[in-house]
Amino acid sequence: MTVAVEKTNLAETEKLEQVLVVEKVGAVAWLKLNRPKVMNCLNRALLQELLTALDGLSRDRDVRVIAIIGSGLKSFCAGADLAERKGMTQGETLDYLTLIQKTMRAIEQQPQPVIAAINGSAWGGGFELALACDLRVMVDSAQLRLTEVRLGIIPGAGGTQRLPRLVGKSKAKELILGAAPVGAADGLSLGLIHKVVTVEPSYLASEEGKKAADGGYLAPLMEAVSTWANEIAQAAPLSLRAAKFAIDEGYDRDLEAGLALETKAYLTLLNSKDRLEGLAAFAEKRQPVYKGE
Repeated sequence: MTVAVEKTNLAETEKLEQVLVVEKVGAVAWLKLNRPKVMNCLNRALLQELLTALDGLSRDRDVRVIAIIGSGLKSFCAGADLAERKGMTQGETLDYLTLIQKTMRAIEQQPQPVIAAINGSAWGGGFELALACDLRVMVDSAQLRLTEVRLGIIPGAGGTQRLPRLVGKSKAKELILGAAPVGAADGLSLGLIHKVVTVEPSYLASEEGKKAADGGYLAPLMEAVSTWANEIAQAAPLSLRAAKFAIDEGYDRDLEAGLALETKAYLTLLNSKDRLEGLAAFAEKRQPVYKGE
């Protein structure tokens, strides 16, 4: 499935642009940012398409895991489209801020696990997009950076809130106030990045690598993410959703409230067909066949 849209509120002469490609491969849905000429930055059209795609996928029982990747090799996402923002009124800028915050929250609240496949540098809103995902896989040459304070603003798409929850308040202050870059190795040691993928020079020199550099998608990264996503997808889909909900909703509560929420999430699975299938498969020493029911 692909989505093609025309960018809104821009010059009339601008041609139809396919800003987001949505592809389903088995149990994994790929959301491919497709603005390589502007480093996959987030204009209003792309944000709207992400919202539409996420809404549709949330009701798709066949999709167990979602992965987000950028086109090309240099940038996962460069954040807000500053060329678009330059022509906005103050009111339009506030509308954009609401839209990007809504999109990040939709990623975070997506019922399926969402993996950020960070194919290149993620600055500003691109870093914040990765933070909104549940899991993050990064190529070894990429870099994360929140640069907003150097531009007279602050991270406004969740960066000041999600980053401290992942790496701690003190480290988040270092990264945000100093606009400090985070490489793959540092991201891994901080627990911010879960897996690092090394891209061999031989791949970059190959025809496939050259196509990726020209706006395609990084095959070694996609293969690594697909392998992990399919491992996750072997679990019962209702269990994945309930576990994600319990973790996210219970994280900032006191222990007793969190445990109560965990019990509530557990009870939603008691009468599911998948729970009975899991028990039967264990007894029969076979792989379970889950249907999300």
